[in-house]
Amino acid sequence: MATQHDIALTRALAELPGPLPSSGVIHVAIPHASRFTIVGNHLTQHAELSLVAIGIGVHIQSLPTGSEVGIKALASRFTEGETRIAAALRELEAHGYLSRTRVRLANGRLVTRTVFCNQPGAALRGGTAVTPVPLVAPAPVPAPAPLVAPAPVLVVAAPAPTPPPSPEPTPVPEESHPPVRVPSRTAPKAARRPLPRPRELTPELRQTASAILAGLRSHAKELVLSEDDVEALIPGVAAWLERDAHPDTIRHALTTELPQPPKHPAKIVKHRLTVLLPPPLPGAQELAPVRRALVIPLQNCDGCDRAFRATAPGHCRGCRNEPTATAA
Repeated sequence: MATQHDIALTRALAELPGPLPSSGVIHVAIPHASRFTIVGNHLTQHAELSLVAIGIGVHIQSLPTGSEVGIKALASRFTEGETRIAAALRELEAHGYLSRTRVRLANGRLVTRTVFCNQPGAALRGGTAVTPVPLVAPAPVPAPAPLVAPAPVLVVAAPAPTPPPSPEPTPVPEESHPPVRVPSRTAPKAARRPLPRPRELTPELRQTASAILAGLRSHAKELVLSEDDVEALIPGVAAWLERDAHPDTIRHALTTELPQPPKHPAKIVKHRLTVLLPPPLPGAQELAPVRRALVIPLQNCDGCDRAFRATAPGHCRGCRNEPTATAA
Protein backbone atom coordinates (compact mmCIF):
# COMPACT_ATOMS: atom_id res chain seq x y z
CA MET A 1 0.00 0.00 0.00
CA ALA A 2 1.47 3.32 -1.08
CA THR A 3 1.90 6.14 1.41
CA GLN A 4 0.18 9.50 1.12
CA HIS A 5 3.46 11.02 -0.09
CA ASP A 6 3.68 8.53 -2.97
CA ILE A 7 0.03 9.10 -3.90
CA ALA A 8 0.50 12.89 -3.97
CA LEU A 9 3.69 12.56 -6.02
CA THR A 10 2.01 10.24 -8.56
CA ARG A 11 -0.95 12.62 -8.88
CA ALA A 12 1.35 15.60 -9.41
CA LEU A 13 3.34 13.80 -12.10
CA ALA A 14 0.15 12.83 -13.90
CA GLU A 15 -0.97 16.46 -14.08
CA LEU A 16 2.26 17.62 -15.77
CA PRO A 17 1.73 18.67 -19.40
CA GLY A 18 3.86 16.93 -21.95
CA PRO A 19 5.86 13.71 -21.71
CA LEU A 20 8.24 13.12 -18.84
CA PRO A 21 11.92 12.46 -19.56
CA SER A 22 12.83 8.80 -19.83
CA SER A 23 15.88 9.19 -17.56
CA GLY A 24 17.45 11.71 -15.29
CA VAL A 25 16.23 13.58 -12.26
CA ILE A 26 12.90 15.38 -12.03
CA HIS A 27 12.93 18.28 -9.57
CA VAL A 28 10.05 18.75 -7.20
CA ALA A 29 10.41 22.44 -6.27
CA ILE A 30 8.62 23.41 -3.06
CA PRO A 31 9.28 27.01 -1.96
CA HIS A 32 11.09 27.38 1.39
CA ALA A 33 9.56 29.54 4.07
CA SER A 34 12.41 29.35 6.62
CA ARG A 35 15.79 27.73 7.29
CA PHE A 36 17.24 27.91 3.80
CA THR A 37 20.54 29.01 2.25
CA ILE A 38 21.19 30.31 -1.26
CA VAL A 39 24.12 28.43 -2.80
CA GLY A 40 25.55 29.17 -6.25
CA ASN A 41 25.90 26.50 -8.91
CA HIS A 42 29.54 27.54 -9.35
CA LEU A 43 30.14 25.74 -6.03
CA THR A 44 27.65 22.85 -6.20
CA GLN A 45 28.65 22.01 -9.81
CA HIS A 46 32.36 22.90 -9.58
CA ALA A 47 34.36 20.90 -12.11
CA GLU A 48 37.60 20.74 -10.08
CA LEU A 49 36.40 20.38 -6.47
CA SER A 50 35.81 16.95 -4.98
CA LEU A 51 32.41 15.94 -3.66
CA VAL A 52 33.69 16.17 -0.08
CA ALA A 53 34.94 19.72 -0.68
CA ILE A 54 31.63 20.76 -2.26
CA GLY A 55 29.65 19.28 0.64
CA ILE A 56 31.84 20.95 3.28
CA GLY A 57 31.65 24.25 1.37
CA VAL A 58 27.84 24.12 1.32
CA HIS A 59 27.78 23.16 5.01
CA ILE A 60 30.07 26.05 6.02
CA GLN A 61 28.00 28.49 3.96
CA SER A 62 24.85 27.38 5.79
CA LEU A 63 26.33 27.99 9.26
CA PRO A 64 25.89 31.30 11.12
CA THR A 65 28.82 33.66 11.60
CA GLY A 66 31.04 32.59 14.50
CA SER A 67 30.53 28.84 14.10
CA GLU A 68 33.50 26.53 14.58
CA VAL A 69 34.63 25.17 11.20
CA GLY A 70 38.06 23.78 12.10
CA ILE A 71 39.23 20.31 11.13
CA LYS A 72 38.45 18.76 14.51
CA ALA A 73 35.05 20.48 14.73
CA LEU A 74 34.01 19.14 11.30
CA ALA A 75 35.44 15.68 12.03
CA SER A 76 33.29 15.46 15.18
CA ARG A 77 30.21 16.32 13.09
CA PHE A 78 30.72 14.07 10.02
CA THR A 79 31.96 10.54 9.42
CA GLU A 80 34.87 11.66 7.19
CA GLY A 81 38.21 11.60 8.98
CA GLU A 82 40.46 14.55 9.69
CA THR A 83 42.68 13.74 6.69
CA ARG A 84 39.86 13.96 4.12
CA ILE A 85 38.39 17.06 5.78
CA ALA A 86 41.79 18.79 5.82
CA ALA A 87 42.27 17.97 2.11
CA ALA A 88 38.80 19.34 1.31
CA LEU A 89 39.51 22.58 3.18
CA ARG A 90 42.74 22.99 1.22
CA GLU A 91 40.76 22.56 -2.03
CA LEU A 92 38.32 25.29 -1.00
CA GLU A 93 41.24 27.50 -0.01
CA ALA A 94 43.01 26.93 -3.34
CA HIS A 95 39.90 27.96 -5.32
CA GLY A 96 39.26 31.11 -3.27
CA TYR A 97 36.21 30.00 -1.28
CA LEU A 98 38.08 29.75 2.03
CA SER A 99 40.76 31.93 3.61
CA ARG A 100 42.62 31.06 6.82
CA THR A 101 45.04 33.57 8.35
CA ARG A 102 46.80 33.88 11.71
CA VAL A 103 46.00 37.11 13.58
CA ARG A 104 47.05 38.40 16.99
CA LEU A 105 44.33 39.56 19.40
CA ALA A 106 44.58 42.53 21.74
CA ASN A 107 45.66 40.24 24.59
CA GLY A 108 48.57 38.90 22.50
CA ARG A 109 47.07 35.47 21.74
CA LEU A 110 47.34 34.11 18.17
CA VAL A 111 44.14 32.74 16.62
CA THR A 112 43.15 31.47 13.18
CA ARG A 113 40.62 33.68 11.37
CA THR A 114 38.51 31.77 8.83
CA VAL A 115 36.65 33.69 6.10
CA PHE A 116 34.28 32.01 3.61
CA CYS A 117 33.42 33.82 0.37
CA ASN A 118 30.29 32.60 -1.40
CA GLN A 119 31.32 34.15 -4.77
CA PRO A 120 35.11 34.32 -5.15
CA GLY A 121 34.83 35.03 -8.88
CA ALA A 122 32.57 38.05 -8.30
CA ALA A 123 34.93 39.36 -5.59
CA LEU A 124 37.84 39.23 -8.07
CA ARG A 125 35.90 40.96 -10.86
CA GLY A 126 34.56 43.70 -8.61
CA GLY A 127 37.92 44.85 -7.32
CA THR A 128 36.38 46.31 -4.17
CA ALA A 129 36.13 45.10 -0.62
CA VAL A 130 33.27 42.70 0.00
CA THR A 131 31.23 43.35 3.12
CA PRO A 132 30.72 40.08 5.00
CA VAL A 133 27.08 39.12 5.50
CA PRO A 134 25.51 36.43 7.68
CA LEU A 135 25.55 33.04 5.99
CA VAL A 136 22.02 32.12 7.15
CA ALA A 137 19.00 33.61 5.45
CA PRO A 138 17.01 35.88 7.78
CA ALA A 139 13.67 34.73 9.03
CA PRO A 140 10.90 35.98 6.71
CA VAL A 141 8.26 38.36 7.95
CA PRO A 142 5.11 36.33 8.62
CA ALA A 143 2.31 37.18 6.23
CA PRO A 144 -1.26 37.59 7.51
CA ALA A 145 -3.13 34.33 7.45
CA PRO A 146 -5.80 34.11 4.73
CA LEU A 147 -9.41 33.68 5.63
CA VAL A 148 -9.65 30.37 3.80
CA ALA A 149 -6.57 28.15 3.76
CA PRO A 150 -6.02 26.82 0.23
CA ALA A 151 -5.23 23.19 -0.34
CA PRO A 152 -1.51 22.45 -0.62
CA VAL A 153 -0.29 22.16 -4.18
CA LEU A 154 2.76 20.09 -5.06
CA VAL A 155 4.77 21.82 -7.79
CA VAL A 156 6.78 19.54 -10.04
CA ALA A 157 9.29 21.08 -12.40
CA ALA A 158 10.12 19.17 -15.57
CA PRO A 159 12.87 20.28 -17.93
CA ALA A 160 10.87 20.08 -21.17
CA PRO A 161 7.74 22.24 -20.57
CA THR A 162 9.37 24.88 -18.37
CA PRO A 163 9.48 28.36 -19.92
CA PRO A 164 12.89 29.74 -20.83
CA PRO A 165 14.58 31.49 -17.91
CA SER A 166 15.05 35.21 -17.88
CA PRO A 167 18.26 36.35 -19.55
CA GLU A 168 21.14 36.77 -17.16
CA PRO A 169 24.48 38.48 -17.71
CA THR A 170 27.04 36.19 -19.26
CA PRO A 171 29.28 34.98 -16.42
CA VAL A 172 33.01 35.32 -16.84
CA PRO A 173 34.64 31.86 -16.81
CA GLU A 174 36.32 31.21 -13.51
CA GLU A 175 39.29 29.58 -15.25
CA SER A 176 40.45 33.01 -16.48
CA HIS A 177 40.87 34.28 -12.94
CA PRO A 178 43.57 32.96 -10.62
CA PRO A 179 42.44 31.62 -7.24
CA VAL A 180 42.45 33.95 -4.28
CA ARG A 181 45.80 33.75 -2.50
CA VAL A 182 46.19 35.27 0.93
CA PRO A 183 49.79 36.53 1.36
CA SER A 184 51.73 35.15 4.26
CA ARG A 185 52.06 37.46 7.26
CA THR A 186 55.30 35.89 8.43
CA ALA A 187 58.78 36.21 6.95
CA PRO A 188 60.08 33.21 4.99
CA LYS A 189 62.12 30.81 7.05
CA ALA A 190 65.82 30.56 6.35
CA ALA A 191 67.14 27.31 4.94
CA ARG A 192 68.30 24.87 7.58
CA ARG A 193 72.02 24.31 7.89
CA PRO A 194 73.22 20.79 7.06
CA LEU A 195 74.65 18.47 9.70
CA PRO A 196 78.41 19.08 10.08
CA ARG A 197 80.73 16.37 8.81
CA PRO A 198 84.40 15.63 9.58
CA ARG A 199 87.14 15.85 7.00
CA GLU A 200 87.65 12.07 7.34
CA LEU A 201 85.32 9.72 9.21
CA THR A 202 87.82 7.24 10.61
CA PRO A 203 86.73 4.01 12.38
CA GLU A 204 87.90 5.45 15.71
CA LEU A 205 85.76 8.59 15.29
CA ARG A 206 82.74 6.47 14.24
CA GLN A 207 83.04 4.17 17.25
CA THR A 208 83.41 7.05 19.75
CA ALA A 209 80.57 9.05 18.20
CA SER A 210 78.26 6.03 18.19
CA ALA A 211 79.01 5.35 21.86
CA ILE A 212 78.28 8.99 22.81
CA LEU A 213 74.93 9.03 20.97
CA ALA A 214 73.82 5.64 22.32
CA GLY A 215 74.68 6.70 25.88
CA LEU A 216 72.73 9.96 25.83
CA ARG A 217 69.71 8.25 27.43
CA SER A 218 71.86 7.53 30.50
CA HIS A 219 72.29 11.29 31.04
CA ALA A 220 68.83 12.40 29.82
CA LYS A 221 66.09 9.78 29.77
CA GLU A 222 64.16 11.77 27.14
CA LEU A 223 66.90 11.35 24.49
CA VAL A 224 66.17 7.80 23.37
CA LEU A 225 67.53 7.45 19.82
CA SER A 226 66.89 4.62 17.41
CA GLU A 227 69.66 2.82 15.52
CA ASP A 228 68.81 4.74 12.35
CA ASP A 229 68.99 8.05 14.25
CA VAL A 230 72.39 7.14 15.72
CA GLU A 231 73.72 6.18 12.30
CA ALA A 232 72.50 9.46 10.77
CA LEU A 233 73.94 11.64 13.58
CA ILE A 234 77.40 9.99 13.77
CA PRO A 235 79.01 12.50 11.31
CA GLY A 236 77.88 15.45 13.44
CA VAL A 237 79.44 14.08 16.64
CA ALA A 238 82.56 13.07 14.69
CA ALA A 239 82.94 16.69 13.52
CA TRP A 240 82.94 17.79 17.18
CA LEU A 241 85.52 15.14 18.10
CA GLU A 242 87.69 16.16 15.16
CA ARG A 243 87.78 19.68 16.61
CA ASP A 244 89.13 18.29 19.91
CA ALA A 245 85.81 18.55 21.78
CA HIS A 246 85.77 16.34 24.90
CA PRO A 247 82.99 13.70 25.06
CA ASP A 248 81.73 15.24 28.34
CA THR A 249 81.48 18.62 26.56
CA ILE A 250 79.41 17.04 23.80
CA ARG A 251 77.08 15.30 26.28
CA HIS A 252 76.57 18.53 28.22
CA ALA A 253 75.71 20.46 25.05
CA LEU A 254 73.17 17.83 23.94
CA THR A 255 71.44 17.13 27.27
CA THR A 256 71.25 20.54 29.01
CA GLU A 257 67.96 22.52 29.18
CA LEU A 258 65.87 20.20 27.01
CA PRO A 259 62.31 21.25 26.10
CA GLN A 260 59.63 19.42 28.06
CA PRO A 261 58.43 17.14 26.72
CA PRO A 262 60.82 16.68 23.77
CA LYS A 263 58.65 15.46 20.87
CA HIS A 264 61.48 14.69 18.43
CA PRO A 265 64.74 13.77 20.24
CA ALA A 266 66.68 13.14 17.01
CA LYS A 267 65.77 16.58 15.62
CA ILE A 268 66.86 18.25 18.88
CA VAL A 269 70.24 16.49 18.81
CA LYS A 270 70.74 17.34 15.12
CA HIS A 271 69.89 21.01 15.72
CA ARG A 272 72.30 21.34 18.62
CA LEU A 273 75.11 19.52 16.80
CA THR A 274 74.70 21.97 13.92
CA VAL A 275 74.15 25.25 15.77
CA LEU A 276 76.55 24.76 18.70
CA LEU A 277 79.48 23.40 16.67
CA PRO A 278 82.69 24.86 18.20
CA PRO A 279 85.41 26.33 15.96
CA PRO A 280 88.62 24.35 15.42
CA LEU A 281 91.42 24.91 17.89
CA PRO A 282 94.02 27.46 16.75
CA GLY A 283 97.34 26.08 15.54
CA ALA A 284 100.91 27.14 16.25
CA GLN A 285 100.82 29.77 13.52
CA GLU A 286 97.73 31.45 14.96
CA LEU A 287 99.29 31.50 18.46
CA ALA A 288 102.72 32.93 17.35
CA PRO A 289 103.68 36.20 19.08
CA VAL A 290 103.25 39.40 17.14
CA ARG A 291 106.52 40.80 15.90
CA ARG A 292 107.08 44.49 16.58
CA ALA A 293 109.20 46.86 14.48
CA LEU A 294 112.73 47.52 15.85
CA VAL A 295 113.14 51.14 17.03
CA ILE A 296 116.75 52.47 16.83
CA PRO A 297 117.47 54.99 19.62
CA LEU A 298 118.89 58.48 19.14
CA GLN A 299 122.60 59.11 19.99
CA ASN A 300 124.63 62.36 20.31
CA CYS A 301 127.71 62.51 18.10
CA ASP A 302 130.94 62.61 20.06
CA GLY A 303 132.53 64.97 17.49
CA CYS A 304 129.84 67.53 16.54
CA ASP A 305 127.23 66.77 19.21
CA ARG A 306 124.55 66.21 16.58
CA ALA A 307 121.76 63.69 17.08
CA PHE A 308 121.74 60.56 14.97
CA ARG A 309 120.22 57.08 15.21
CA ALA A 310 122.54 54.25 16.11
CA THR A 311 122.54 51.22 18.34
CA ALA A 312 125.66 52.46 20.24
CA PRO A 313 127.25 55.86 20.96
CA GLY A 314 129.94 57.19 18.56
CA HIS A 315 130.34 59.57 15.63
CA CYS A 316 127.66 60.49 13.11
CA ARG A 317 128.06 59.78 9.41
CA GLY A 318 129.44 63.29 8.67
CA CYS A 319 132.17 63.00 11.31
CA ARG A 320 133.06 59.51 10.14
CA ASN A 321 133.42 60.73 6.53
CA GLU A 322 135.36 63.97 7.45
CA PRO A 323 138.87 62.38 7.50
CA THR A 324 138.16 60.87 4.08
CA ALA A 325 137.12 64.23 2.66
CA THR A 326 140.25 65.91 4.11
CA ALA A 327 142.50 63.27 2.62
CA ALA A 328 140.88 63.72 -0.77
